[in-house]
Amino acid sequence: MALITCIDDLRRLHKQRVPKMFYDYAESGSWTESTFRRNEDALAELKLRQRVAVDISQRSISADMLGERWTMPVALAPTGLTGMQCADGEILAARAAEQFGVPFTLSTMSICSIEDVAAHTKKPFWFQLYVMKDRAFIEALIDRAKQANCSALILTLDLQILGQRHKDLKNRMTAPPKLTARNLLNIATKPRWALGMLGTRRRGFGNIMGHVKGIENMASLAQWSAEQLDPTLNWDDVQWVKERWGGKLVLKGILDPLDAQHAVDAGADAIIVSNHGGRQLDGAPATIEALPQIVHVVNRRAEVWMDGGIRSGQDVLKAIAMGANGTLIGKAFLNGLGAMGEPGVAEVLQIIARELDLTMAFCGHTNIETVDDSVFWAS
Repeated sequence: MALITCIDDLRRLHKQRVPKMFYDYAESGSWTESTFRRNEDALAELKLRQRVAVDISQRSISADMLGERWTMPVALAPTGLTGMQCADGEILAARAAEQFGVPFTLSTMSICSIEDVAAHTKKPFWFQLYVMKDRAFIEALIDRAKQANCSALILTLDLQILGQRHKDLKNRMTAPPKLTARNLLNIATKPRWALGMLGTRRRGFGNIMGHVKGIENMASLAQWSAEQLDPTLNWDDVQWVKERWGGKLVLKGILDPLDAQHAVDAGADAIIVSNHGGRQLDGAPATIEALPQIVHVVNRRAEVWMDGGIRSGQDVLKAIAMGANGTLIGKAFLNGLGAMGEPGVAEVLQIIARELDLTMAFCGHTNIETVDDSVFWAS
């Protein structure tokens, strides 16, 4: 295997080793994918100011998120179907994150259940929630997250309806995925992935199967999933979730300053500036473009984190310099997971940490918590 030097090396391996329908699910956006591409492009356009003759012998990239100290201000974002990129994917990613010292977030639409991940980790992880029409199921899901000792709840607000993702439609990528003849032929070319899947019992949606009345097989799960997105979701529901949960609450999917104000008023401990990885509203701004206004409006009343387009330590530094208190990576860690399993996720974290540390030093800083917009080159 070729030497791994950057996230893109792992992305190429991910594409080689994982069935097309699951790779495309991770690496695609809605409609023309302009927002999907813009997330990365806008970060790349920000140029950095190099400083020299500064004592950079002692450096720290550790930072606080939600009152806990982490190795760096990076968390693993909630991603659906993670266990289809690699067998037992959520467990493997959670273990890699725990070992490295960054937070892991489990998605509602995970393959491994809350209980599975809790049984295979020692440190509390975060849980991401979709509010669905079946409120009894959501109440039980929140209670299960409490019982698993999850330390924060991330409530996603930007999936009341589903954006049209052309690649997913062409691949018949539904919930659960449809194994068409074309998909089965492609899977046959991925023996490493297939053997892993044959060796695990975790191939359904672990947080749903066995926990929703009337769902006895994959067909009934598909019908239930298609009907569950709730377009009526509003700020009253956020308050209901906050009261039911009772712990640290993070609101994800904020792009507009007015929504950021609502999030603060709702008592969010942190908000995530996110456009769902470019998978919902195409033509929306990149998250790094939306970030400064939201930081200004929030004015330190809650933490502000950012996801979208982060593929390197330099991207992390740029988000922090723009005022973010933390960042989340989704596609990047999936690249590592799909390429090499748990060691691949660990490699992603090591690459990002190394790039973050070196870039910070080149910009004349020795502590990530002192980095500000002075690191940007102003032409």
